[in-house]
Amino acid sequence: MFQKLTFGALPSLNALRAFEAVARTGRVTLAADELSVTHSAVSRQVKALEAALGVRLFTGPKNRLELTAAGRELAPALTAAFDQIAGAVRGVRTGGEDLHVAVNASLSVKWLIPRLPGFQEAQPGLRLQLSELSPHATTHRGAQAVVRIVPLARASEPNVTPFMRNALGVVMTPHMAARYRDDPLQAPRLVAQTHPEAWHVWAEHAGVELRPAPERPFAHVHFAQDAALAGLGAAVVSWPFVAEDVAAGRLVAPLGFRWSTTTFALIAAPGAQGRALHRFRDWLADEGRRMPPPPLATPAT
Repeated sequence: MFQKLTFGALPSLNALRAFEAVARTGRVTLAADELSVTHSAVSRQVKALEAALGVRLFTGPKNRLELTAAGRELAPALTAAFDQIAGAVRGVRTGGEDLHVAVNASLSVKWLIPRLPGFQEAQPGLRLQLSELSPHATTHRGAQAVVRIVPLARASEPNVTPFMRNALGVVMTPHMAARYRDDPLQAPRLVAQTHPEAWHVWAEHAGVELRPAPERPFAHVHFAQDAALAGLGAAVVSWPFVAEDVAAGRLVAPLGFRWSTTTFALIAAPGAQGRALHRFRDWLADEGRRMPPPPLATPAT
């Protein structure tokens, strides 16, 4: 039996933070990493909150938690409240010249970080802090903005700034391409566990049916890309991540690239503003414009 709170009492702030982090990231382990506590501590806090409120907030097994109706009602209100608190603290603490941005791991490693020296040289007084963004999250606690791939349908939202159209392609080493010249899709498939749908999304854009082929799993897209560079197989990767490798001849895309229905974008946190954020947004747009166009698939491909 649940023991409800008395009227007017608030649950533990730590319990509310734990629930909000799990609801936003989709996983207890990711919430624990963000809050710098153990996953068992997060689980205990969520259970304590459910007991205090007298309702279930999640349903399903631990590895596939889903929000209940009560959880779906509570989560967005808490996210907005914690974002507002974080924004107020950030403004008092930094005066607007620090910038905290969360980025998906592969985008950070393969595109953003190699370009940051140019940004820091142009903005020597701006202190940039990067955090890892969970694969499917669109917000990160304390960050003024996140940078990730989003559907084109979101490009017109007020807080979203698209800066680079996405294109997908199957890449492999020249040696691997020669080995599978008759059918590149029979090469071993390197699959990123953070984006297991990538091969099927590419196949849908290309209008082809994927026949069975050996698969090798990797934790992230950049791991799969590095595995392709090592000659372990073929990976589906976004053009900006591999543009330099293709230009240098380290990788080839025998089937060309296909425009996807997604774009790279900066998503500003609610209420986030300031010179640092505006400068970073403008710099992203400039870098996006400098990207060379992908080698697109020919109509017969």
